[in-house]
Amino acid sequence: MKHRRIPRRRVAIAGAGVTALVAAGVTFQTANASEPAKDSAPHTLTAVAAGKLASTLGQDLGTDAAGTYYDAQQKSLVVNVLDETAAKTVEAAGATARLVENSLAELKGARTTLKQDATIPGTSWVTDPTTNKVVVTADRTVSKAEWTKLGKVVDGLGTVAELQRTKGEFKPFIAGGDAITGSGGRCSLGFNVVKGGQPYFITAGHCTEAISTWSDSSGNQIGTNEQSSFPDNDFGLVKYTSDVDHPSEVDLYNGSAQNITHAAAATVGEKVTRSGSTTQVHDGTVTGLDATVNYGNGDIVNGLIQTDVCAEPGDSGGSLFDGDAAIGLTSGGSGDCTSGGETFFQPVTEALSTFGAEIG
Repeated sequence: MKHRRIPRRRVAIAGAGVTALVAAGVTFQTANASEPAKDSAPHTLTAVAAGKLASTLGQDLGTDAAGTYYDAQQKSLVVNVLDETAAKTVEAAGATARLVENSLAELKGARTTLKQDATIPGTSWVTDPTTNKVVVTADRTVSKAEWTKLGKVVDGLGTVAELQRTKGEFKPFIAGGDAITGSGGRCSLGFNVVKGGQPYFITAGHCTEAISTWSDSSGNQIGTNEQSSFPDNDFGLVKYTSDVDHPSEVDLYNGSAQNITHAAAATVGEKVTRSGSTTQVHDGTVTGLDATVNYGNGDIVNGLIQTDVCAEPGDSGGSLFDGDAAIGLTSGGSGDCTSGGETFFQPVTEALSTFGAEIG
């Protein structure tokens, strides 16, 4: 049987999303934190290595840990801690310790209060380890009365939270683009994966909730939905139904592609790249993890990666990656790639674990 190869532009389409955290030359905010004297210089780490060390230290420190982020300029992992004993443990492991005021339990409690008392369409909240606060954002659709309500709830949380506005509107990205299409809209292919030895691809769940059969930009059917989750999560699994080539690559829209070999968890401060069928390739930084976004109509998604990367309709489901590591699937956000904005991504590792699939 001959294998028909779809042009790389169509098959390896990546979605919108770059992770943004702290810019390369970050200035540490010290309103609620101070940095203890160091016994030794921190280790030089890649963002991926920093993420692994953060996971290990999180287990070792337990409740004494209060969040981590990657300092891209110093190439080091910064770990928020509550006392000097924990700081020594962090520095002995080769990371930078930073004494902060708010524990993870206090930050989690603030998020619980927000969920109970301030579930308003057009809002999001995320724990920001660089400020040791929960940052609450309201988009332009939030009314004056709702803004007042948000303000009262946030004020009641004291120094644990802060409130800000964004000029855009939080919404899932769907429509437009030339990636994968179906009746009712178009999205972007995220990553090609393998499950039980069979070829599949993953994309955004709000795409697979709306569309069940997918075609390439030429109108040739290539796959049908296998599993879908939205808004509990924002991921979908599509099984290839046609004999097409499906390389483990992301389209860079310059005649080349990035090979993808594995999936990895995002780290705040990590530099990432997004590829999408509408706005093509954009870079940025991861600014937060475990973000909650209220898209309206009851569509509240938890556990997302927050970035400062732009995206637009049609980029949904597309790829967020760091080198050869798959990081996220474009979910939604605000703004556009002319004026800028922020974009949220579904972590790839969670999708793969749920589906029992692997990159390939």
